[in-house]
Amino acid sequence: MEEKTSTTPKSLINQTVVPGDVVLDLSKMAELTIKLGSGLRQDGDVISVTKAGKLRFTKPNKYWVEGSHKRYVPCVEDHVLGIVVECRADNFLVDIKGPTLAVLPVMAFEGVIRRNIPRFEIGTLLYARVVKTNAGMNPELSCTDANGKAAEFGPLKEGYMIETSTGLSRMLLSTPTCPILEGLGKKLSFEIAVGLNGRVWVNAESPSTVILVSNAIMKSESLSAAQQKITVDKLLQRVQ
Repeated sequence: MEEKTSTTPKSLINQTVVPGDVVLDLSKMAELTIKLGSGLRQDGDVISVTKAGKLRFTKPNKYWVEGSHKRYVPCVEDHVLGIVVECRADNFLVDIKGPTLAVLPVMAFEGVIRRNIPRFEIGTLLYARVVKTNAGMNPELSCTDANGKAAEFGPLKEGYMIETSTGLSRMLLSTPTCPILEGLGKKLSFEIAVGLNGRVWVNAESPSTVILVSNAIMKSESLSAAQQKITVDKLLQRVQ
């Protein structure tokens, strides 16, 4: 959906908004094409909020409201963390926190042929990419990138998985890197995989590092950038 207006007042960006809040008055702004995402609608010259969350902006011109929902709605090209719940001859059924289970074909891995199809136990954690989301059908996953390469996709061994909101997942994947991950990464060595479906996997040589990083992530959702930096500094002081 495209409309003509100028930038939203900076004071509203990243602030909590609720249904009915007016975030733009097109009649008072110079013409500039923008794109409205979820959670916003146009009523005449007014852009208002339709769901509670935080008002987000990304360059050059997209605005949307990001809610912190536990329920995940799959979208093509989303990277997700899924849990294998059933193994079949031709595919795996995977829980991705969506309305229905996702399907992961046994051939959706790099270099797989019928003689070497992967075998996973129930409960295996996978990092995968959503490739199909047709209405009335289970979402389809792949453990390869668009070029058919494994890249970072596949089973995640060891480590620890935490359940988060989808809003927190998006914050962790934002650019530039969010302060909580940037600060931890400067002092600690760890691996992390973030799924847009509200799951995060953390792994490190030291179990104490896994616990520290996981706790920091869980505490960060309601914090501003400045508060995230303070939280990281306090946590790191304990391990020095």
